Amino acid sequence: MQEWEEARRRLHFGQRFSGRVVQVPRPGTIGVVVDIGLVVGGFVDVLLLPEDGTRWPTVGTESEFEVWWVDERPQIRLKPVDPQYLREGFTEWLSRWRPGWPQEHGLPVLIIDSPPSAPDAVG
Repeated sequence: MQEWEEARRRLHFGQRFSGRVVQVPRPGTIGVVVDIGLVVGGFVDVLLLPEDGTRWPTVGTESEFEVWWVDERPQIRLKPVDPQYLREGFTEWLSRWRPGWPQEHGLPVLIIDSPPSAPDAVG
């Protein structure tokens, strides 16, 4: 999917998109699918959403999202910008599970097929 490869090269962590929630497959358990106007869809994982599924954005909700993660799958993992759609205690959770997030903002999204097996394998 060449269009995806080209789009991915232009993505940066923290890059913001306006999007519309198009699917909530299993409210409270999986996450939400967001159309951000690119060749692939966006997805907000359950870990970034409030514990109470009734507080999740519903189908048709328009909001701002940030690029949170991208891997080899043709999908963009998003983080809600609006605090009402963000998990409780996000700041504490972030400091524990992704403490480098503030420094990642603005960095290009790079895909590494597999990590090197030893420190001297980089090069």
